[in-house]
Amino acid sequence: MNPLRTYLILLTASLLFAGCQTTAHAPTVDVIGSYFPAWIVCILAGLALTLVTRLMLIGLKLNTHLRPAPLVYLCLMVFFTLAVWLMFFKN
Repeated sequence: MNPLRTYLILLTASLLFAGCQTTAHAPTVDVIGSYFPAWIVCILAGLALTLVTRLMLIGLKLNTHLRPAPLVYLCLMVFFTLAVWLMFFKN
């Protein structure tokens, strides 16, 4: 086998395995004695915050000014989900 080819295979393998750590773990949250992945909790919190924001916009009669409403609420959902993740799970 060509030494250059062997070197490239070893270099590729070392780069692919560089992200594997045995000490790293996924963040989990204890909910009523059961561990859930933190991203599920963040999505649920983002959904709840988006629904509260929607109710506030309806109460203030600003929801009629939101033209692509599904896109606006989708962006709010993503924003709140990522904000919750950064507030509670940023290490």
